[in-house]
Order: sequence, then structure tokens, then C-alpha cells
Amino acid sequence: MEKPQIDNTTKTMSNKNIEIELGQTEEALVEAEDYSKRAQWLRAAVLGANDGLLSTASLMMGIGAVRRDAKTMLLTGAAGMVAGACSMAIGEFVSVYSQLDIEVAQIKRERSSDRGAERNLPSPLQAAGASAAAFTVGAGVPLLAAAFARDYRVRLGAVVAAVSVALLGFGWAGAALGRAPPVRAALRVLFGGWVAMGITFGITKLIGYSSGV
Repeated sequence: MEKPQIDNTTKTMSNKNIEIELGQTEEALVEAEDYSKRAQWLRAAVLGANDGLLSTASLMMGIGAVRRDAKTMLLTGAAGMVAGACSMAIGEFVSVYSQLDIEVAQIKRERSSDRGAERNLPSPLQAAGASAAAFTVGAGVPLLAAAFARDYRVRLGAVVAAVSVALLGFGWAGAALGRAPPVRAALRVLFGGWVAMGITFGITKLIGYSSGV
């Protein structure tokens, strides 16, 4: 009994179709990976800006609890912005550099076993710069709000109002990137910001009274 003969042309076309499908799958995976990395970068930028916004605003509210002059409040906010941006940049640089070392070591292992593949390696300097820039953008909101208000109470109110609007915006953006319910997330971020500023203001005020400042 003769075995059925397989058409070479059909076999060749089938192999080509398989190669095309594999190529399309690989391209889709690369695109998905690139999108995921971009989303992570954007989310990190939003979180960095939110950190700069809230920490600087809370610091300014704290000093505003015991000092009424605008100069002291603005200098405190500016110092907090610079210190925070430097801290974020250094922390991000160290973290991404550690990740880079791990990925480079993994690439070397894959190449030694002939399984190497092209990878987009992270840049520690780029990550540090982006983190510092995001923090500075957020920190600039309460500083700008306080810079144009001479009256003490108006200044505090302007800081709280500007920070509240920015918190809602950052909370909404973070939720959109994470595909979470935006309204609930924005309100949660806003409430957390109010709590942070209120605690800082209240505790600093209490310390100022107890120490006679």
C-alpha cells in the first residue's frame, strides 16, 4: 500500500504562512511591550509630579502655620522643591542602574546560550532627569500660587485651592493610565492631600505654640 505523497509546494507555502504568523506575533509582542513601558513611564511621571505637589505644599503649609511672611514660606517651598527633586533623581538613578545591571547580566547569559534577543535597555540618566522634572513641575504649583498673594490668609487659601485642583488632575490622570475609575481615584487623591496638608499644618502649629515660636 503506497503512502500519500505530500506536495512540496503546499508544504513550502504552509511553512511560509507559519513564519509570517510568527513574525506578526513577535511584532505584536514588541508593540505591547513598548506600550507597557510607555505607560509605566507616564504613570511614574504622574506619581512624581503628585509627590512634588503634595510634599512641597505640605511643607509650605507647615511653615505657614508659624510664619506669616511670604518670603519665609516661598523660600521653604523652594528649598523643598530642590531637595525633593535631587532626592527623587538620585533614588531613580540608583534603582534604574540596578535594573540595568540585572538586564545586562541576563543578556550575557542568553548570548552564551545562543538565545540572545534585542532589548531596549533602560537609561539611568534619563530616568533620573524625568523623575526630577516631574517632581519640579508638581512642586511649582503651590509656589506659583503663593507667589502672587500678599495677604496671609489669602496666600494659604490660594495654595490649598491650587493644590486641590492639581490633585484632582493628577489623580484623574493616574487612574486613566491604570484604567481605574477616574472619579473615585481623583477624590481619593484629593482627600489624601487634604489630610497631609492638614496634619502638617496642625502639628507644626502645635509645636510652634509649645515652643513659643
